[in-house]
Amino acid sequence: MDIHRCRFVPYNPQAINALAFSHPPSNEIQGRGFPTLRLAIGRANGDIEIWNPLRGAWFQESILRGGKDRSIEGLAWTLDPSETIEGKEVAGKLRLFSIGYSSVVTEWDLESGRPARHSSGNYGEIWCLAVQPQWRPRRKKDGDAAPAREEGYLGQHLAVGCADGTIVILSTEDGDLKYLKTIRSSTKRTRVLSITFQNRHTVVAGYADSTIRVFDIRNGSLLRTISLGKGQAKHTKELLVWTVKCLPDGSIISGDSAGEVRVYDAKNYSLVQRLQGHQADILDIAVSADGESIVSGGADQRTVLYKLKRREKQMTTRRWAEVMHRRYHTHDVKALAAFETKDISIVVSGGLDTTPVVLPLRELGKEHHRKLPNLPQIPQVSSSGASRLLMSWWDREVNIWRVAGSFGSDMEQHKLVGKILFQGDEHLTCAALSRDGTILAAATISEVRLFTLTPDEVDGFPSLRVHKIELPARLASNGAKNVAISPDCKWLCVLRPNNDIYMAKLTREFKTNSTLEVLPSSQKLTRLPRQTRVDKPLHGTLGSYERTVRCITFSGDSRIFACGDLAGYVDVWSLDRRNDDPATIKETGDANSDSSDEDSDSDDEESLPSGVWWKHTPSEAILPRLNSSVLLMTFRPTLEASNTSKSKRTSTVPVPHESELSALDDRLMILTSEHHLTEFNALKGNLSEWARRNPKACMPSEFTIIKDRAMGAIWDVAGGRDRLWLYGPAWLWMFDLLQDYPGPQHASTSGHPSPHKRKRQDHEEHSTEGERKKKKTNTGAGDRVALADTEVGFGPAIKKGVGANGTNAELVPIESQKNDNSLPDDEDEDDGDIDELALANEATLASLRRQQFPGANGQAMNGKNVLSGPEYRPSYADNEPVLGNHLPNGSEHGNQVAKLSTPEPESDHNAESRPRQWWSIFKYRDILGIVPLSHNSQSTVESADLSEAEDAKSVPLEVVVIERPIWDVDLPGRYIRDYE
Repeated sequence: MDIHRCRFVPYNPQAINALAFSHPPSNEIQGRGFPTLRLAIGRANGDIEIWNPLRGAWFQESILRGGKDRSIEGLAWTLDPSETIEGKEVAGKLRLFSIGYSSVVTEWDLESGRPARHSSGNYGEIWCLAVQPQWRPRRKKDGDAAPAREEGYLGQHLAVGCADGTIVILSTEDGDLKYLKTIRSSTKRTRVLSITFQNRHTVVAGYADSTIRVFDIRNGSLLRTISLGKGQAKHTKELLVWTVKCLPDGSIISGDSAGEVRVYDAKNYSLVQRLQGHQADILDIAVSADGESIVSGGADQRTVLYKLKRREKQMTTRRWAEVMHRRYHTHDVKALAAFETKDISIVVSGGLDTTPVVLPLRELGKEHHRKLPNLPQIPQVSSSGASRLLMSWWDREVNIWRVAGSFGSDMEQHKLVGKILFQGDEHLTCAALSRDGTILAAATISEVRLFTLTPDEVDGFPSLRVHKIELPARLASNGAKNVAISPDCKWLCVLRPNNDIYMAKLTREFKTNSTLEVLPSSQKLTRLPRQTRVDKPLHGTLGSYERTVRCITFSGDSRIFACGDLAGYVDVWSLDRRNDDPATIKETGDANSDSSDEDSDSDDEESLPSGVWWKHTPSEAILPRLNSSVLLMTFRPTLEASNTSKSKRTSTVPVPHESELSALDDRLMILTSEHHLTEFNALKGNLSEWARRNPKACMPSEFTIIKDRAMGAIWDVAGGRDRLWLYGPAWLWMFDLLQDYPGPQHASTSGHPSPHKRKRQDHEEHSTEGERKKKKTNTGAGDRVALADTEVGFGPAIKKGVGANGTNAELVPIESQKNDNSLPDDEDEDDGDIDELALANEATLASLRRQQFPGANGQAMNGKNVLSGPEYRPSYADNEPVLGNHLPNGSEHGNQVAKLSTPEPESDHNAESRPRQWWSIFKYRDILGIVPLSHNSQSTVESADLSEAEDAKSVPLEVVVIERPIWDVDLPGRYIRDYE
């Protein structure tokens, strides 16, 4: 593989201003979180990222795009009260709200990515946002719920603090967002910088005049004014209370511009303790569910942990103490968010350095932290291998570069040949470049645009002439969150914000082959209704958000189309011709649209091209639901598909009949959010032969332990190769699909005893309590720190003498039993046993399939290994150098060329003759995307013939790795410490 490492794409990740979990922390919750648990990250450009913790996997599900001069300064989730319908309790809906440098509070529709509603009024800019605590029924002595004493709405109201000193209460009743009341402290207009709820009726606000005020929201009365005094510096007259939080017992915690954390009593609001943990402003605070830990972040890049010490004999109250501090960020730490259950305990921090950091809260110092990617997990880059074009998009612009193919020459390695700026305030949500580099489609949340790209020269330099193509009104309006162009450039797929899929026909003039036209008709592809998860009332529900389409893809011959959603469902359509009626096919109505404009589409129907339509796979060939969300999908290419893509654009690809669909190569490779790689025969609805021989249990452990999720996939099928390249934020992985995974060591054909009994016996007979604690999973962040590297605390166990003379010894855990999370409850333990048994059965079945039906690799053929035979061994197995052509930021001429050394071959003869089953590298940093270029830089779509295709087989795959390391990003200034 030839690798161009480029850093000239000026994509700038944005600062993190707000963080919010969808559920409050609670030590009473079993397991590692809810299925509906989400983390919202608000950035300075107005984008909101929705992350699924996925029990530690951290999967970026979607991005709610912002706009020009917009920023997210605060985020909050609410949970509507559950309802009783036909005698069944139905979970309430989870709702997301945001604020940002305006007087407007916005509620977001997670499914469409659009604002659902706004609330504004005659008050100043909103600086802070808080959510009323959830109503909890009181419990009687016997444990039953007591009758509700609270009158009125039992949901959660919002409280916002404004620049004019007012606190506005907004109601979320009946699924709406309405003004409720205004609370004013005095005639003095001072900014409300921070706000929180002490309980459902008491709100605590921090001001810019060195005060904290406590209000009763029922009558708007001022309960107490707490003065912080003057600042320590001579030029500072008043302290800024940047953050206030409340502990479970009602104690008030504040962080101010002096770098102090102050603790106030819950009843009389007197000062209890002051902690000086920062050298600059404290910008946010997070508290644990048990109220015994506080984490603060500030402008001095510090993250400080405070814990409540044990009560001493002579003291009536417990005192707080700083346990440790560390700099996980290079710039200001602006936001913190905590979530806890009995098995998970994490704090997520973010700031100006754009990178979210997941910290262990309960086990801080004993477990590693983890940094999440700061770049989009759906690549915002694309390429045209035939034209050697590289396209990238962000905000409201699209940039196109041409990458040279010569190594070590004096010619310019990359050249910006096109740039498109979009008018309006909305940011782009997607963009797609056709395979031949002549068509560009881009969309915002409100409109879709299509362009043609024609090679041109300006002052002797190569460039692109951009021409806008008029789209039918039904496609151009209402926007899209994803677009795709078929490989043969004859179909445009538009994924609407409400997840409706439309397919439009593209045509060119036969003689000139340049004039592009979009037929006024379009076909709506209807997804099959599927069963969704029934959420518990405590968990809440995300509605139809889980049916949000994440991936859309065409097959290499443009005859099959597939889409996958967050619930794990995949729908497949195939291109077919109609037999019964040569008349045109009418477009289906847009009955499920969210807007009035889309509803009107069904009133003005036009016909599709005669005899051609997209047909959903029959019910008996529906793909089963996957175990987790669809991360990415791609059809496995074939030689026939590659030749089709290299044929002339003027040629007509015959549309197969329904009876001919079985002859098509419909192998669809799917990677889930749990990094389970599988392959289906998309038109038959069953697993492919490769997937049957290589189940999840046989996947290499080196791949399954990768924490960062994959971002994209690239195929290499030239020269007899059949390789799948996967890449993530900092890694690149190759699978050779001509070979099977190695069989797992735990696979066995013998019978298994009861899994529950076996696991308990193993714990009782072969491990001590200390060993069990050592083997437990982490609490949601990184792995456990090795005992030799631990900086705080003691070892996990001590050796204790047992017996009359103490000759025998046993390991005894030091940690108290109340915080023992070594094993989950019985239900979770049983689920883990069942999963292990299922994996063992999969491995056993795969071994039997390999023995009975050997594949192309021939690992078992009459007891002989045929890998070393001359018929299988490809020519590239002996020596295939992997080159790296590095294009640094701003470079214009020849660059460094690096050769990645291959690992040493194995000692035995069979291993020497066998190519690598997989290969990986983890030396890249902050990958924005990886895109392929043409195998033969001289061949084009118009002039490619069979001989050129054969010559291309000897050329290794050529790709461009677009890196955007944080040190190349223009970040704002930071606090300089005294010793720097």
